[in-house]
Amino acid sequence: MNIKIGELAKRTECQVETIRFYEKEGLLPEPFRSDGNYRLYGEEHVERLRFIRHCRTLDMALDDVRVLLKYRDTPDEDCARVNGLVDEHIAQIEIRVEELMQLKRHLITLREKCKIAKPAESCGILQALSDGSCHSVAGHSSS
Repeated sequence: MNIKIGELAKRTECQVETIRFYEKEGLLPEPFRSDGNYRLYGEEHVERLRFIRHCRTLDMALDDVRVLLKYRDTPDEDCARVNGLVDEHIAQIEIRVEELMQLKRHLITLREKCKIAKPAESCGILQALSDGSCHSVAGHSSS
């Protein structure tokens, strides 16, 4: 199979610019070139790009994707580092979830400063954002 970049983009639901970026970053192998100098991709490009895209939907950094591709390309190696990489990613996500929960608590507290609609000049939310008092409640729970 030899397909051009537009067809590869359609088959993998990926932007052409992203494909070129992944090539430049060395995540995708150089494609063959036609006599007219068009990039021609094969099934291995489709599979590899789908793998990369799946990793990215899991919010993995490009450096992590590189590591995973290395192990994918050397299937006889021990995958302990792959396990460790995923464990680290899980730990980072747990930190982000806690940060988001703290942000949610902050916003709930801020929202409680204006319980009913009134003129904007009397809005407790706008006043707290203006005078910075909203920062003093950042760590407090709304319960």
